[in-house]
Amino acid sequence: MQFVREPAPTYKLSPSESTVYEGNAAEILRLLPDKFFRCVVTSPPYWGLRDYGTDGQIGAEDDPEEYVARLVEVFVQVRRVLTEDGTLWLNVGDSYTSGNRTYRAPDKKNPVRAMAYRAKTPGGLKPKDLVGVPWRLAFALQNAGWYLRSDIIWEKPNCMPESVKDRPTRAHEYLFLFSKSLRYYYNASAVADPNGRNRRTVWSIPTEPFPGAHFATFPPKLVEPCILAGSASGDWVLDPFFGSGTVGVVSEQLHRNYVGVELNHDYVLLALQRIRNTERLLFVDYEQQAR
Repeated sequence: MQFVREPAPTYKLSPSESTVYEGNAAEILRLLPDKFFRCVVTSPPYWGLRDYGTDGQIGAEDDPEEYVARLVEVFVQVRRVLTEDGTLWLNVGDSYTSGNRTYRAPDKKNPVRAMAYRAKTPGGLKPKDLVGVPWRLAFALQNAGWYLRSDIIWEKPNCMPESVKDRPTRAHEYLFLFSKSLRYYYNASAVADPNGRNRRTVWSIPTEPFPGAHFATFPPKLVEPCILAGSASGDWVLDPFFGSGTVGVVSEQLHRNYVGVELNHDYVLLALQRIRNTERLLFVDYEQQAR
């Protein structure tokens, strides 16, 4: 595994080993070769929920439509670097309008929710509306040429508490499965239920805090079935919003090559440390078992 910081914009990249690139995803993806990755697993910053303190960050736009448009631009490049039989597994959370409040105070049960800025209530929405960001993005990607194949409910049995009394506490997020083509690689046997039944669309997976990581850490148990279903041993996996590096950790364990792209320097350092401390699991040939 190697680390490359802010590659020159005119320098074409052709990774020969697993690599973490520090920089803007839209810019770095343009430097990667066509049809290189078989599987993409990622969770971009959510709109209007957190301030990651990085110039150029996605998620701090004034309007969700601008947020969706920026992500569609990134995923145009993702689709280009994906093999014809490749898949995209996209996790994205939802949010509520601010009611034109300009900040968000910390919650006693959830202090990290505090924000120094908040976007105004977008046109067409009302104060306290659920924005519907995941489906807005899913439909936009569908219109951009992706095949929308499944909406998976990530149910969180240990969800973050909320101080609300006029609606249920949110205990789920969406994980969308997209494909580049009508027919694509999907190893159903590798992710079947213990009784051999085809995997269902509701996955109950607890969140897992990681010391030093930001609050949006991908749980490995959510990433693992995506990589097992969407790639074979030795394939290349991409995460254009690498965060604290969970996709790299799971790829290491499952004997996949990977590329991660992350804008925030502190998260890059954290991801590199996590990956260096990762031990590969005993090799299991899931592809052979499926035949």
